[in-house]
Amino acid sequence: MKPHLIELRLWRQFVAVAEELHFGHAAIRLHMTQPPLTQAIAQLEKWLGVRLFDRTKRSVQLTATGQALLPAVLDLLARAQALPAQARAAAAGEVGHLRLAFVSTVGFALLPQWVRGFREQYPKVQLDLLEATGDMQLLGLERGEIDAGFMLHAPGFSPPGLDRLLITQEPLVLALPEQHRLTNLPALALNEVLAEPLIIFPRRIVPSLFDAIFARYHAAAFLPVVVQEAIQMQTIVNLVSAGLGVAWVPDSVRQFQRSGVVYREVGNTPTDAGNKGSAMPGCETSLVWNHDSASPTLERFVDFARSQIA
Repeated sequence: MKPHLIELRLWRQFVAVAEELHFGHAAIRLHMTQPPLTQAIAQLEKWLGVRLFDRTKRSVQLTATGQALLPAVLDLLARAQALPAQARAAAAGEVGHLRLAFVSTVGFALLPQWVRGFREQYPKVQLDLLEATGDMQLLGLERGEIDAGFMLHAPGFSPPGLDRLLITQEPLVLALPEQHRLTNLPALALNEVLAEPLIIFPRRIVPSLFDAIFARYHAAAFLPVVVQEAIQMQTIVNLVSAGLGVAWVPDSVRQFQRSGVVYREVGNTPTDAGNKGSAMPGCETSLVWNHDSASPTLERFVDFARSQIA
């Protein structure tokens, strides 16, 4: 046996002798006879190349080296004893590491509440949060850099090859500069706003929602006049406040209280036959993950998310 392969049994024998300071008493405590214990401690000292005990015919005392080593050995044995429980907790998803990405709209209200609730239920899970757009989340899932993500998308869209849990459904509302002429109208119809300069996110970050918005413009015989693109919803709203144009944003963005911006619902144009309900497609937020790489901790979070939805 090499020194770096010393068994825990030998360390337990060392602790027994160190605490009893008597080989006979330590042997009784360990349910063994004294000669094998004496030989085991001698062999341990040989492997370590240090002397752990000063022995005389009448006494046994720890050396300075033995005294210095004892706390570390006690810690080692305590951690070893805790391993079975830790293994069961890990298998149950009660301990571990979860890397969770999210889009900015989730961060307004839902995410803080869920993170707090999940940490209260599973305090031993290390939760790492990363704000990321949809395209970066898909890349992170593909590379194994994140475990799951909250993604914004058009209704019914399902990322190919990924599991999805629908979290929220909400309408798109129009963000307008506070001084815009349309804010004075009691109600807005779609044909009154489609010609307005548009601020929108790049297609690559939420292609399903981008395409759904453009399809609605095209169905009404309008070509969107895009004057500015921005990645973050907060940035889009700030640009609206600056008067650069209007923007379609999820209803939850209303919680981002930005002075100089008014949020309005928009109804269908009266002449739009067959287009009842919301003028624009709504949007959805889903928790997405790769089923093949799901860990017990991730499964716990998915179960938690289902309970919150229920």
